[in-house]
Order: sequence, then C-alpha cells, then structure tokens
Amino acid sequence: MKLGFVGLGKMGANMVERLLNFGHEVVVYNRSRGAVDKLVEKGALPSDSLKDLTSQLSGRKIVWLMVPSGAPVDDAIEKLLGFLNPGDIIIDGGNSNYKQTQERSKLTAGHQINYLDCGTSGGVWGLQNGYSLMSGGDKEASEFVYPIYKSLAPESGYTYCGESGAGHFVKMIHNGIEYGMMQAFAEGFEIMEKSPFNLDLTAIATGWQYSSVVRSWLLELMVLALNEDPKLEKLKDYVEDSGEGRWTVQAAIDLNVPAHVITASLFTRFQSRQDESFAMKVLAALRNQFGGHAVVTK
Repeated sequence: MKLGFVGLGKMGANMVERLLNFGHEVVVYNRSRGAVDKLVEKGALPSDSLKDLTSQLSGRKIVWLMVPSGAPVDDAIEKLLGFLNPGDIIIDGGNSNYKQTQERSKLTAGHQINYLDCGTSGGVWGLQNGYSLMSGGDKEASEFVYPIYKSLAPESGYTYCGESGAGHFVKMIHNGIEYGMMQAFAEGFEIMEKSPFNLDLTAIATGWQYSSVVRSWLLELMVLALNEDPKLEKLKDYVEDSGEGRWTVQAAIDLNVPAHVITASLFTRFQSRQDESFAMKVLAALRNQFGGHAVVTK
C-alpha cells in the first residue's frame, strides 16, 4: 500500500523502514530534514510539508502519525483536515490519551475522515522483531489498512480492540503493567545487590532467561544493560515517565479498581526525581518529637 508517515523519531523511522522492507510505498515527513533524507536513501519518498505529503497520495489516502501525544497530534490533525478527502484515513500510532482519541474521532468524523488509534509496542527493536499493535476505530477502515498492520506486526502480533479509543486504552494498560513489572525487577535486583553474598547479577539474570517463570523480554533487556555496565555505575537513579502510567492509575480510580502495584511503581518514579524529600524530614521530625528517636542533621 501507499501511505504517508509523519514523525520519524526512533520508533517512527524504524517503522517506516520495516514498511519499506515489506514492499509498501511510504511518503515521509518530519520537522527536521535529516531524518527524511536518511529514509529516502532506503527507498522512502520525501516531502517538505503535510500538504506536499498528502499531494503525493492518491485514491483513499492514509496518513500515519507517530508524533508526541497532546498538542502535536492536534496540530497535525488540524492541518491534515484541509488536505484530505471524505473516506481518507488518519492513524495515530503514538501514545495518545484514549479520551482525547475519542474526541478527535468525533472531530474528524464531522469531516467524513476516519481516525484510527493504534497503540504500538516494540521500542527500538521493532524493526527486527515487529511491533505489537493494538488498534481501535471504525472496523471497515481498520480492515482497509490491515496490510499495513500485518507488515508492522509479527505473526499474531496485531489485535483489533474495538471502537475508537479502545486501541489506545489497551496500550495504556499495557504500559501500566510494564511499570509494575519493571519495578519488581528493580526491587529484586537491588535486594540481591545489597545481599551478604557476592552475587553476579549478570549471570543470574542470564540464567533466569531459561525456563524460569520470570523469563521475559524485559529480563533480556536487563541482561543487555548489565553486560554493558554490571554495576549500572554510569546511570543516575532518576526515572522519567511519559504519561501512560498516570493515565492508567487515573483509569483505575475512575473504574474503582485497586491497582496497588502500578500506582506504587508510578510514585516510586516520582521519588527518584527528588534531590531530598521533605516528607522524609517530616517523618524523622515526628519520630523525634513523640519518641525521642535520633535524627541525622546536616
């Protein structure tokens, strides 16, 4: 199929390359020209604006957005609506909030444009291994673009989740689960790192990959990280979040679901960003006041 692709970051560029490898024609656009030029060398067709990109598409036009959530998505949609025709399709493959996706779908429907959401997981390894795709939106439009989904995903890696927003909702929960899994590995490895034994964490992580019930792709990535830096001495203990964990916790609150692990893992990331904790100072002060417990002063 022929499609336009907007947003050529680490994920987007690899996705375009995988589509090219599977014989699709891809017109690419990115705010920085360098990313466009690199993909042109691999067979992509260049464009210097969204207008230029859509002008190179014919028939039922398909435009895949792989841009940061929020305003960049809204800005792209606003511009694309001026260049697309009734029946054309926009696919949002980024990590957009599912509620915003539902509103955007209503907006584009007013212009008779199909707006599909496709949660995409696979990271920088997706080019080689394929991407787990979780899609939502109009069923007919989803079936029309299925050849694209099929090329991006490995066998059985594509799931149609339902109406508009369902794909992004499922991807949000996927990422919330990921927070909890990562936190469990982090805590377990710290306990081993502080144990009275001289443990080889790299060897242990490697051994766990074979027949262990905790074997996983995350564990494979842990082995890679430890091989590069066995004590992780090159890293600062600061962890960001990109929003999906917060949205998952909010969804749990809205749906009255007790999500202890995911919530705790999110708050632990917040804690990692503090130079010092006023809350911990309050705890120390209170223990000193009611029980005369010792405190450590500066």
